[in-house]
Amino acid sequence: MAQQAATPPEAPSAADPSAWLEGALRKGPDRTFIETSQGRRFSYGTLEKLSTELASVLARSGVSMGDRVLVRVDKSVEAIALYVACLRLGAVFVPLNTAYTTHEIEYFIRDAEPALIVVRPEDFSATATLIPDSERPRIQTLGTAADGTLLAALGATPASAPAGRLAPEQLAALLYTSGTTGKPKAAMLTRGNLASNAASLVDLWRFTSADVLLHSLPIFHIHGLFVATNTVLAAAASMIFLPKFDTDEVLRMLPRASVMMGVPTYYTRMLGDRRLSRETTRHMRLFVSGSAPLSAEHHQEFRQRTGHEILERYGMTETSMICSNRYERRLPGSVGAPLPGVEVRITRDGSVVREPDVPGMIEVRGPNVFQGYWRNPQKTAAEFHQDGFFVTGDIGRIDAQGYVHIVGRAKDLIITGGYNVYPAEVEQELNALPGVYESAVFGVPHPDFGEGVTALIVRSAGSGELDETTILRSLRDRLAGYKLPKRVLFGAELPRNTMGKVQKQALRDLHAKLYVS
Repeated sequence: MAQQAATPPEAPSAADPSAWLEGALRKGPDRTFIETSQGRRFSYGTLEKLSTELASVLARSGVSMGDRVLVRVDKSVEAIALYVACLRLGAVFVPLNTAYTTHEIEYFIRDAEPALIVVRPEDFSATATLIPDSERPRIQTLGTAADGTLLAALGATPASAPAGRLAPEQLAALLYTSGTTGKPKAAMLTRGNLASNAASLVDLWRFTSADVLLHSLPIFHIHGLFVATNTVLAAAASMIFLPKFDTDEVLRMLPRASVMMGVPTYYTRMLGDRRLSRETTRHMRLFVSGSAPLSAEHHQEFRQRTGHEILERYGMTETSMICSNRYERRLPGSVGAPLPGVEVRITRDGSVVREPDVPGMIEVRGPNVFQGYWRNPQKTAAEFHQDGFFVTGDIGRIDAQGYVHIVGRAKDLIITGGYNVYPAEVEQELNALPGVYESAVFGVPHPDFGEGVTALIVRSAGSGELDETTILRSLRDRLAGYKLPKRVLFGAELPRNTMGKVQKQALRDLHAKLYVS
């Protein structure tokens, strides 16, 4: 994709995401919005026309302002247009992972009570069994080859532009969390939440209309949809759209991009390819990593190989982005400072921590923070303080310069013999050892200590001699005795979800009887 002439971004509306498309159209409807790896081009004018038509189809299907549109489709330019149509209509977009089973989908349909369900063509029959025959018109299909009943309905009646700007407090999306302690719960994100976050990221990451984002993330998650796509829309920039991350495709398309957003797994896979170099990345101005911690070793290796420092940030489903390293100052191992207008504090035993570098619970307040959990006032009340601060469930610390460092999830905290062990601290030491590619530290029941600190290590290529005894001997002078793993296990890979986060609960479940005789 040819780089387009740079123009400073107009200040994105902090109240209405509909303004993004209007601003892009003022720069020219022929400007490229999306180009696929196969060369298909999708302009902002096409986005405006298709989203208008889709909004009309939604309205004819009975979708009104505030109604939920549940979407479980593969990544495509039409899926993005459907998201924009919902924003313009005032409908509530509810994206779902296509990996969910039919049994799991039934729960989401009952919980969200959507006015319309959009699925892949091949999933229509299975989805139809979940609702009464009389309600089957509520199901439409959307494929990746410009196919499906939703697109077939275009042009049935003249399309009319959706209503004007909507209130910032109106609901824009429901995003379901992973549900590790029960059924998934839906975070209610408003139009103001989305717009304010995008406005901050355009400014902090210096996006302009000349930028071309290499997009290989899924679009059912905040990273690929709200962080990547919303920022591009707010800056009137462009995207190269890949169906999924593939090292060959990423390296092939990289010289045509200026920005890439990814999860640490993407960058470690790129580092494993000899083609990654200063030459293949010379057109790039920014690499962003999030959704999981990036090791300091991989951060350093990427800088040595490419000359680029990866910018790390911190966010979650309920808040979108909370913190980001600054463009001009990136600190490996830190997720940066709070975004403008966002307040972050550390609490410990119910009190706010005033001293730097003291770990505790991360709490956040600001225009990015969600309204609460969908139809779950008890859970909402439990997660918010009366002063409006949201309890993230993450353990972290703030250094003397105001940069935030994530220590781990509160649920991942290991209490062994009455002492608290933060897995991230042990993982940092493990990852620094020769022969260790990556590691995960977790606690499992122990008859003497309550929980036993346990490590699973993935060896680097060619380090087959690395064993448990060597690991523990190397750590004895670097960690207090109670922090040392009781056992060091080895595996081919760490279990991860689709966003690259290590699934500690899966490790705890798998090794629950490790210390039981």
